[in-house]
Amino acid sequence: MAPSSWFLTLIWVWWLPLVLVEAQEQQGEVCSAKCGDVRISNPFWFTDLETGRSCGPPGSPDFQLTCLNNSYPFLPSSVRFTPGFAILNISYGKRSLHVIDLGKLQLLHDPPKIFNHCAPIWNTSVKLAPPFKIGPVNLELILYNCTAAAAARRGNELVLAKTMRCVNTSNTFVRAGVPHDPTGKYSSYALEGCTPIVLPVLGLPSGETNASQYEELIKDGFLLTWDEAPRPARKFTRQIIF
Repeated sequence: MAPSSWFLTLIWVWWLPLVLVEAQEQQGEVCSAKCGDVRISNPFWFTDLETGRSCGPPGSPDFQLTCLNNSYPFLPSSVRFTPGFAILNISYGKRSLHVIDLGKLQLLHDPPKIFNHCAPIWNTSVKLAPPFKIGPVNLELILYNCTAAAAARRGNELVLAKTMRCVNTSNTFVRAGVPHDPTGKYSSYALEGCTPIVLPVLGLPSGETNASQYEELIKDGFLLTWDEAPRPARKFTRQIIF
């Protein structure tokens, strides 16, 4: 399903209660369900508050997801009252998720209708809490909100964000193709007089990360990884032999 066909289903999803569509109540350690076309298994799990059913025994709260209208599963933001992440695919073998940062969709020139007003724009890494982190295979897109003086000094590698919403399009610039920095500092890309906002991108199918194509890069998403969930400790019973 193309991202543009499901953007309108994301109405206030980050404030809705947890809803599970087509969940099956199962016993044992394995949780298996689908939200849209995405298969949900351990360590992820759902709870349907209306019916009280759970997909397998509830696991770690870190891996609890939300499913809306059986479209896509959503991973909540660690920052309260901010949009989280729509999950396009989960690779359990690689422990990675292909996601879109919903908060960045308000920057598009034709955003989903849920964005009637501009909300604060956060660095993507700030919205993630352990066990999730940005995968090292991603590149970074940096948005610079600059003063007028700094904008006049911009380099040729920066592209003016002419069609971007919720920013001053006269003084906001885009840099693409920045290598991922696991420390999140990106100090070598700091510009005096500019406030940066960093978001990961995968690149276009052609392999390009042209800054002028920032809308496509945002909509194509990026990869998250997660640390393996701790396994429950085994319980041992002492047997007395007479």
